[in-house]
Amino acid sequence: MKRFKCIISYDGTHFAGYQIQPNKRTVQGELERVLANMHKGEAIRIIASGRTDAGVHAYGQVIHFDSPLHLPTDGWKKALNAMLPDDIAIREIQEVDASFHARFSAVAKEYRYKIRTAVERDVFSRHYVYHFPYPLDYDAIKQALQLVKGTHDFTSFCSAKTEIEDRVRTIYEANLLFTDDGVEFQWIGDGFLYNMVRILVGTMLEIGQGKRKWDCIPSILEGKDRRLAGKTAPPHGLYLWKVAYDN
Repeated sequence: MKRFKCIISYDGTHFAGYQIQPNKRTVQGELERVLANMHKGEAIRIIASGRTDAGVHAYGQVIHFDSPLHLPTDGWKKALNAMLPDDIAIREIQEVDASFHARFSAVAKEYRYKIRTAVERDVFSRHYVYHFPYPLDYDAIKQALQLVKGTHDFTSFCSAKTEIEDRVRTIYEANLLFTDDGVEFQWIGDGFLYNMVRILVGTMLEIGQGKRKWDCIPSILEGKDRRLAGKTAPPHGLYLWKVAYDN
C-alpha cells in the first residue's frame, strides 16, 4: 500500500462544497468516484487539508489517499485528469511517507479573496470575483489588517454554527494586494474557522466604506460575539490558495 499526496484545483461554482453530502455533487464525491473506478469498484477514501463551502474555489487544495496500485506518479496524474470532470484538476501528485496526513500535517494555510472594484460588471468573472463597485479607504483597511494579525480568539469572526470549541487561531499575514481591476485579500494562518475569512473580508469592506472605524478590531475580538463583526462576504470570491507543510 502506497500513500499519495495531491495538489488539486477546482471551480466551486457547481459544487455543494468539498465534503460528501447525500444526493449532492461535491468535490470529494467526484474524486472518490474516479478512484473507485480505477480500483475496480473498491472504495478509496481521500483526506483533504480542510473543507470548502458551496461556491468556494481552490487553487491549491491538498488531499491524500492510499492505494495498492503500482503506477508512476505521471501515470496517476494523467489517469485522474482524464477521468475527472472539467472543474477539477490534479496539479501535482507525489508518493509520500505513510505518516503524512493532508489535514494534521499542515502547518499553515493561505486563502485569497478576490474583489472587482470597477463600476461596470464583468459577466465573465461573476462566479470567481466579488463585484463591489464602491469607494474604499484602503489606508483604513490596511491599518485594520495589522490588528487582525497575531494569536486571538476568533469567535466573533466565525459562524454561529461553528461547533469547534477552541477558536484561538494565529494569523501570520493579512495583506491587501492590488490587481488590474480590484483587490485581493491575502490571509495566511495556522488554521481558519467556519466562514472566518469571509466574515473578516466583510468586516474589512465595512471599514473601507467608513461604516466602522479601523481600530474597532480589538473590541470585536474581545467581545467574542458574532454579532459584533461585519457581514459574511459571498463565497464565490474565496479561494483556498495554498497549504504549507514542514517539508
